[in-house]
Amino acid sequence: MPFVRISLPKTLRQEVKDQISISVHQSLINEFNIPADDYFHVIEELDSHQIKFPKSYLEIPHTEEIVYIQIIAGKGRTFEKKKRLYASIAEKIAESTTITKNNIIIVLTENNGQEDWSFGNGGIQGAKHII
Repeated sequence: MPFVRISLPKTLRQEVKDQISISVHQSLINEFNIPADDYFHVIEELDSHQIKFPKSYLEIPHTEEIVYIQIIAGKGRTFEKKKRLYASIAEKIAESTTITKNNIIIVLTENNGQEDWSFGNGGIQGAKHII
């Protein structure tokens, strides 16, 4: 169960915000093999004064359309899977919105899987939901 938090400018159209979420989810389905109904996203709309970023970092320029994507997932994916996930997210967002790849910042945080999730009812439901 990846949990996704997308922080982005309030000024983006709702269709763009929705498409960013859909792009992330589709990439997680394709690259991390999550079930289609494993869709837990929070979209956080921020005023411009709440989003801080450099105009350029690692020779990658950034603009006011910067989008931060934080993904929390269980450990176990390889470097290659992570690399493909990031590329897929950036590609899908860039293809379906006005957001350019250089404005997509992705952070993946891994946890210990089963013991670090509850899907409801205050319980741990089992490893089959984590992978």
